[in-house]
Amino acid sequence: MANHKSAEKRIKQTKKRTIRNRFYKTRIKNITRAVLEAIEAKDIEAAEKAFKLANKNFHKYVSKGILKKNTAARKVSRLHSKLNALKNQAA
Repeated sequence: MANHKSAEKRIKQTKKRTIRNRFYKTRIKNITRAVLEAIEAKDIEAAEKAFKLANKNFHKYVSKGILKKNTAARKVSRLHSKLNALKNQAA
């Protein structure tokens, strides 16, 4: 247990940040999963909708400081390449 006031404050801050980070980490996984599931189902329209949502949210998280710029770009790029592969396969 903390013996100093500053250490007690750091414990409180850590708990708060842990909860927030867990929320966003789960949200990012769910957004990504939605796109991948639509691609697996070969549903181009649903995949495009889910991809637009993913792109928007990932870049919003960059501006909030939750994701780094290159991390968001990498995730979006990988999803986009899978979406394009599905479109090329359908064509």
